[in-house]
Amino acid sequence: MGTGEVTTGDRRVDALIAREVRRRASSLQLIASETEPTPGVRAAMASVFDAKYAEGQPTSRFHGGCEVVDELEELAVARARELFGAGYANVQPLSGTAANLAVFAAFAQPGDPVLALRLDQGGHQTHGSRANFSGRWFTPLHYGLRADDELVDYDQVRELALVHRPRLLVVGATSYSRSFDYPLLRQIADEAACILLVDAAHLAGHAAAGTLPSPVPYADVVTFSTNKVFRGPRGGVILARAEYERVLRKAVHPFTQGGPSMHAVAAKAVAFAESATEDFAAYVRTTVELAQDLSAELAVRGLRVVSGGTDTHQAVVDVSPLGISGVDAQHRLSRAGIVVDKAVLPFETRPVNEGSAIRIGTPVPAALGLTTDRIPALADAMVAAMATPDHAEHDRIHREISRLTTG
Repeated sequence: MGTGEVTTGDRRVDALIAREVRRRASSLQLIASETEPTPGVRAAMASVFDAKYAEGQPTSRFHGGCEVVDELEELAVARARELFGAGYANVQPLSGTAANLAVFAAFAQPGDPVLALRLDQGGHQTHGSRANFSGRWFTPLHYGLRADDELVDYDQVRELALVHRPRLLVVGATSYSRSFDYPLLRQIADEAACILLVDAAHLAGHAAAGTLPSPVPYADVVTFSTNKVFRGPRGGVILARAEYERVLRKAVHPFTQGGPSMHAVAAKAVAFAESATEDFAAYVRTTVELAQDLSAELAVRGLRVVSGGTDTHQAVVDVSPLGISGVDAQHRLSRAGIVVDKAVLPFETRPVNEGSAIRIGTPVPAALGLTTDRIPALADAMVAAMATPDHAEHDRIHREISRLTTG
């Protein structure tokens, strides 16, 4: 997790770095979108490649001196393609959001209909939020979950796709803990004659490790972040059928961004190689085991887990049985040294900024060696922390959490 050494020469920044190191070391990070980068990834991020401007494509750059970074980017692309069996890969996107922006730009025109999972039932802001490019420049349509089991309503997906004929059918989520039926979605996309985009931000690591099916054989395009279950840098990737190479390449550059962050490309190359190993697969399996065990233990203690469990590294937990909101739960857990996100339920009754749930994620605990035998004690601590506003009790639990995560 880093040693806390300060080397920037800027006293104020050094102090903030040291504070963040202490914060992470003294609390348990249960954020589904965060991971713990490997030493190799961190070394690449701090390498000389951070100084190189490489606007353009390998062998076709706008700046001189790109011989080495051309080889670097080609290496990262080759590793990404091999890892996922993809016809085309673009490793330049600066984030998962940037990757989605490029895909929208490649296949849709302003005003075109785009069909995606409802944001208040797990969808991401780039899937049609009115505050985001996807909802301001395009016409968002949304499918939802079934009320009885809180799983994707594929009948509704098909109905909406056939009625509205969207340009893009977007699959993926930010707080949905289950896998998707990719063969069925491929069939629906074919029937509606639309591009199937799978935003695998939370699922690509599972696909690489073999813990969940890969969307790559079924989707026209797959985007993902390298900083969630992947133990890579903050960044994005686009995978696609080979026939879409030209339109996607131009959508990334020059349409949506300039020069890539070559130190991040180096770190992605490292992460792709590491993700092909058994050590990575074991880590991803651990994220799932921890999430499933923690979900089950919280359910035993009276909290409801959305959809009854999880297939992945994350889960959404209804905290309303404790008489509190999601934001209350987030704040109480934070004071007790347990960092989570507030969340909304699929059929939420509270305001969105409050929510009735929390989203838990296990990539960081898995990376740092938390074992399943400690999960019952963690569940006890979480429920105890959420059940009281007493700061003294939160301090006691915080000390307990420090022993739980380090002992």
